[in-house]
Amino acid sequence: MEPNYISERFINREISWLSFNHRVLQEAADRNNPLIQRMRFLGIFSNNRDEFFRVRVATVRRIAALRGKKKLLGNRTPQELIQEIQNIVVGQQTKFEEIYQELIKEMERYDIYVVNETQLTPEQGEFVEHFYHERIRPILVPIMLQYTREFPYLRDKPIYFAVKLSKENEPRKTRYALLDLATEILPRFVILPRAGHKKYIIILDDIVRYTLNDIFSFFDYDKAEAYTIKITRDAELDIDDDISKSFMEKMSLGLEKRKKGQPVRFVYDASMPEDLLNYFKRRMRLGREDNIIAGGRYHNFKDFIDFPNIGPEHFENNMKPYVPAMYLEHNKSILEEIKKRDHILHFPYQSFRYYIDMLREAAIDPRVETIQITLYRVAKKSMVVNSLINAARNGKNVVVVIELQARFDEEANIDWSNRLQEVGAKVIHGIPGLKVHSKLTLITRRINRRQEHFAYIGTGNFQEETAKYYGDEGLFTFDKRITNDVVKVFEFFDKNYKQHVFNHIILSPFTTRQHFTYHIDHEIKNAREGKKAYMIIKMNSLVDEGMMEKLYEASQAGVRVKLIIRGICSLKPGVPGLSENIEAISIVDKFLEHSRIFYFYHGGNEKLYISSADWMVRNLDRRIELTCPIYDSEVKRELKQQLKIQLNDNVKARILDDVQDNKYVRNNGKPVRAQEAYYHYLKRRKGQIDAKNRKKGG
Repeated sequence: MEPNYISERFINREISWLSFNHRVLQEAADRNNPLIQRMRFLGIFSNNRDEFFRVRVATVRRIAALRGKKKLLGNRTPQELIQEIQNIVVGQQTKFEEIYQELIKEMERYDIYVVNETQLTPEQGEFVEHFYHERIRPILVPIMLQYTREFPYLRDKPIYFAVKLSKENEPRKTRYALLDLATEILPRFVILPRAGHKKYIIILDDIVRYTLNDIFSFFDYDKAEAYTIKITRDAELDIDDDISKSFMEKMSLGLEKRKKGQPVRFVYDASMPEDLLNYFKRRMRLGREDNIIAGGRYHNFKDFIDFPNIGPEHFENNMKPYVPAMYLEHNKSILEEIKKRDHILHFPYQSFRYYIDMLREAAIDPRVETIQITLYRVAKKSMVVNSLINAARNGKNVVVVIELQARFDEEANIDWSNRLQEVGAKVIHGIPGLKVHSKLTLITRRINRRQEHFAYIGTGNFQEETAKYYGDEGLFTFDKRITNDVVKVFEFFDKNYKQHVFNHIILSPFTTRQHFTYHIDHEIKNAREGKKAYMIIKMNSLVDEGMMEKLYEASQAGVRVKLIIRGICSLKPGVPGLSENIEAISIVDKFLEHSRIFYFYHGGNEKLYISSADWMVRNLDRRIELTCPIYDSEVKRELKQQLKIQLNDNVKARILDDVQDNKYVRNNGKPVRAQEAYYHYLKRRKGQIDAKNRKKGG
């Protein structure tokens, strides 16, 4: 009798996500990583967890309120899932605190000390007091809570101190206060003067603790105690359905509502006195369902992403893998080079500046008529938007499809929309009911009355800062098979009612699901006929139930399936009778694996694609996503080599399975660390091409 997997076919997406964040925590624990990098992984872990509560836990709570005890993916009720999340988070927090204390001790071996307010020397105390009076005192304003009828609204990003003020032998005079540490203005870390070879860092929280009596000196109390608290709120954006308002107005109102979202987590210093904790819980009207979690002395560890590096050279891995793009380096015209053949950029190993150079060239080339682009997230000081603004000032027809509903970037995108419109650019705010998540640029040039189209198609955002540490792909192409379809995509953005047939590119929500289903079915057919059948799928998240069922079907037909999934993987690989032909790994390393690459053996006529889409319901059915075929043989070669190297990783790859214990891939072969190996591969490729060009020139 075959095993029954009906109720246990999938891993819950929230539990899988927590498993991914555990992999980030593993990087912080990995003693082979440089110390500062490990500290910064703690910051990444914390930042990830904050967003998880703001988005995913908040969603589960809404589902629990609306759907009662209906089972979710992974065979749990919403209430069961919330409790399981709580248990996992508490366990991870304990491990987090252990790693942090280990790192503090490890830094002391290098004469670097993170000190608190009780460990300061008289000289350091004097420095801290001076810093307080110069930088902190004018900003901090405590709120005495006994004088407030309504408890102050706590935002979900600042660090707050819950303060207890008491007088010896007069317990009835105990009072409570609230203090916002203003970390959006003040630095979280302050480097203290050295003492010989010893270097010292103090956290802002402890400077405030050291000067607490001064802050409350106006009041007649003997003792002031401060304990960190942190609130996390529901980040869902409610959009007003008033038809008399513009979409921009609705978004702005929705953002104001989000700032007052319901609390989904309350974290407090576990050493906080019980009376102070109970007072805050009562005044904030927090109950058991609000994920009340005892934490450590410090919160908002996301700031540790910017932990200062004051150690020796080997204290941080400063490798900046930059390999010049094969044919674009020192080229007078990037557009002319793209006309010769397709090119692909591999971030962060190659610089984003080639893309900026292309925009700059288009902005000043008198033959360029139009620049069209989709924007989802951009840098705070975006060179991309600056190039578009200059292009508009140069008289180019600039069309920007900007997604106002890019989570947590909505306000920035509203501001960029206004600035682009001020210089005459045409701004399109997406498509009703569909987020525009594709990464597209189209440049149209006219030569001798004939139009030429140049396209850039990427897997990551047009964001020059994240391109320094996100692993992504960006294709430059002049291939008419692709560019003609991209022209149709931008026509669709402008006129949604027009129907288009795309002959080469694949567009969600129209054909992506069907296209990949076709390729999986083709591999299944070949496997059943005894032919070689093989696929490699690399993406961030695999959650869509329909696509996972197709992969199970492929496995049962004998198709070999290799998955490289960085984040959520709800599929269970390696289960007898279900998925024994599926292997899955996750690579978490210095750079964030973000690209989506799909390979199908296809009977020897290999098919390769890059995409902006993961296999999630939202990417396949509710967003505009673009998947692009790779036709150029050299580009294919580079992408296939990347997949091969990643599948051979035995240093940073973890095995994904139904146990979710994140065991590292280990074998007796030569160590392969995929990110470093691919960097060296690209360097060798560049050297080979340079040598070939020199030979031609000679």
